[in-house]
Amino acid sequence: MFVLQVVIVLLLIVAAVVALVLQVRHDSTQEARNRSLAVAETFANSPGIVQALASPDPTAVLQPKAEATRKAAHVDFVVVTDTDGIRYTHPKPDRIGKKFVGDIAPALAGQSVVEEVDGTIGRLVQAVVPVEGPGGRVVGLVSAGITTKHVGGTADRQMPLLLGAAAAALALSIGGTALVSRRLLRQTHGLGPGEMTRMYEHHDAVLHTVREGVIIVGGDGRLLLANDEAHRLLDLPDDAERRHVLDLGLDAETAELLSSGRVATDEVHLVGDRLIAINQRPTGLAGGPPGSVATLRDSTELRALSGKADAARERLDMLYAAGVGIGTSLDVTRTAEELVELAVPRFADFATVDLFDAVLDGDEPEPGSVLRRTAVTGVREGAPLYAVGEQIRFVETSPQARGMAQGRPVLEARLAESPGWRAQDLERTEQVVDFGIHSLIAVPVRAGALVLGVVTFWRSERPDPFDREEVALAEELVTRAAVTIDNARRYTREHGMAVTLQRSLLPRTLPEQNALDIAYRYLPAQAGVGGDWFDVLPLSGARVALVVGDVVGHGLHAAATMGRLRTAVHNFSALDLAPEELLGLLDELVARIDQDETADGTTAPVSGATCLYAIYDPVSRRCTVARAGHPPPALVRPDGRVEYPEVPAGLPLGLGGLPFETAELELDEGSRLVLYTDGLVEDRERDIDAGLALLSGALERGADASPEETCRVVLDELLPPRPNDDIALIVARTRALGPDRVAEWDVPMDPAAVGEVRAAVVRQLARWELEELSFSTELILSELVTNAIRYGGAPVRVRLLRDRALICEVSDGSSTSPHLRYAAMTDEGGRGLFLVAQLAERWGTRYTPTGKIIWAEQPLS
Repeated sequence: MFVLQVVIVLLLIVAAVVALVLQVRHDSTQEARNRSLAVAETFANSPGIVQALASPDPTAVLQPKAEATRKAAHVDFVVVTDTDGIRYTHPKPDRIGKKFVGDIAPALAGQSVVEEVDGTIGRLVQAVVPVEGPGGRVVGLVSAGITTKHVGGTADRQMPLLLGAAAAALALSIGGTALVSRRLLRQTHGLGPGEMTRMYEHHDAVLHTVREGVIIVGGDGRLLLANDEAHRLLDLPDDAERRHVLDLGLDAETAELLSSGRVATDEVHLVGDRLIAINQRPTGLAGGPPGSVATLRDSTELRALSGKADAARERLDMLYAAGVGIGTSLDVTRTAEELVELAVPRFADFATVDLFDAVLDGDEPEPGSVLRRTAVTGVREGAPLYAVGEQIRFVETSPQARGMAQGRPVLEARLAESPGWRAQDLERTEQVVDFGIHSLIAVPVRAGALVLGVVTFWRSERPDPFDREEVALAEELVTRAAVTIDNARRYTREHGMAVTLQRSLLPRTLPEQNALDIAYRYLPAQAGVGGDWFDVLPLSGARVALVVGDVVGHGLHAAATMGRLRTAVHNFSALDLAPEELLGLLDELVARIDQDETADGTTAPVSGATCLYAIYDPVSRRCTVARAGHPPPALVRPDGRVEYPEVPAGLPLGLGGLPFETAELELDEGSRLVLYTDGLVEDRERDIDAGLALLSGALERGADASPEETCRVVLDELLPPRPNDDIALIVARTRALGPDRVAEWDVPMDPAAVGEVRAAVVRQLARWELEELSFSTELILSELVTNAIRYGGAPVRVRLLRDRALICEVSDGSSTSPHLRYAAMTDEGGRGLFLVAQLAERWGTRYTPTGKIIWAEQPLS
């Protein structure tokens, strides 16, 4: 508050000073305009001025008169000029004969003008008046003016007085505020406003939330304060505060004790139907204000609570038994049976569990579907309840349906008087009532936001119906069981997913691309799905990656490892890595998998995992291949020759230690690249050399066949009758992207070259009949080429590829990687790549031995 008051006073002072300065400056400026005009008109109309202008030396006649007039009129200058604006007079003689500074056109037209200009003596207000000769002809001009530094003198004279008064007002306000603040701090024992507010809030919260009544009585016997518990225990009226204790309607002994202020310790008084224990102490013993404070405790409720301790202990035992006895197996049905076996007869006489069919299958239930009776048990046989396995659709008015809809338990204390429950099945419900079942609790089985079913507890042997406390116990029991039922459901689902995993890890279809004509086969071993895998991955620049791998072993572990490696290759290939770099990362991944699984101790490490990775570029017709312990690829030339290129083998994945090497193959269009796993060429009856010879012969016999026919011929020749290992086979026939679909330009390291590149690109798109992409392509190339010139290094090249998409590539000699970012409103750059990302369907960066390439793809349709 002190700071706020000082700020307000300072703001008022500043506002007053500003207003004074503005007003005085306005008045002074207006006065200067009037005085300048009056002096100029007077001098222009003075006797002899016309004759002086016509004399041979006007300066000799007019300069003394002008200076005398200037001093007498208290202006800064009086200047007389001819009609061309050449000065005859000036306060500074060296300015005589020079051009007048100002607008003389209105004065030459016979009008007087007042203006503010930057003159030879500074910023000034001046008036220009014509001197008229015989016949009204203008023979000269007179100008008088005052510089602006002389304007506002009144403000300068009044400012000290104003500032002095403001300082005095500020000092008085600060002093007064300081005195008031000091007195308030003394009265509040040094506590500030925030501390006082927090202390009051804490005291008020504690006072009204404690489980004991608190009463404060003043020295005159009037009630000063009573908390909520005191109001409840003594049944005080709402307006009890400020009234005398004897007038509150209390019994005589209690009213006498509270009004007397004497010391009391655990005095028990009967107040209504409650036994209240009262403790009272006077407040004036330690120098405090006169009066007393008393605390009240309801001993009746304490006795009632102690009487319920045995029942609470029994329920805790039941909950403990539920924690250790429900969910011993990951089976939904068995978990439901354990729940009803625990509840009967300790809690209920009959118990039933109804779950959605989807839950039994491990899936999430759908709203509105039917339930199936999963478990039922009771204290005696023959109860007319739905049997296990029956499908049930509860009507909306039934307690089970209401409980599932509301997500909370529903109590039906008297079934005979419940039309909503009886509407489920009039005949069956009548039999239930006749059987002696008279009360139920329906509790939904909830797992988070999912409702899995409903549990119903029935009572028949005990005459009393279920009460609210038993509803809470039933809800706790079902809540604990719901966790294990949901876990069992999830296990069922995960088990089914694991079975499906073995059938779904391999690609169903191949991606669309123009670089290779591909056919493939995958044949699992008789023992089940193993770890062989393959993939075809389109890359940037119309390139395609072929990958084939093998994880030794069979079963879920091999299939899961295969899926992890295939996913890793997908991710690594998105980085446009060279084959040897990708295999290096894959090798590190397998090593980490081995470390984790070795530390876990539950699964065996990956051993014998191999991989071959090849990248084919249809523009250069080059194929780069690297392998990690995998059999070499077979190459069928267009003339039918079969060869096994020398590709460095490398160690299997996970062993590490040595870098992987690559081989670069130049493939003529129509060549066939054959990738396979060792199950094709090696088994128990033949070694790998014999298998490779058989493969070579099969490929030579199918030299003119299509990839599909080649796959059939190879498998007919090499597939054993009972394969004991998985077989993966890929046959890829190469295609080339001809020169008519490729355009390239060298770009000088000059920003002016961007326009030439754009024009060349537009012409090329017109030749390809892709004019509709000209605008977006120009923008993309402008940003990429500009960035390459500005941040990259020479040489800079632009390449356009027309494939399934229009591919724009900009290469430079720098390896600096660009990053997409969101520029702020005040940033001058940073929007180029964001614009490229918006215009292109895909974009990215790939590195080359001499630099990098930024590419962007636009769909052609």
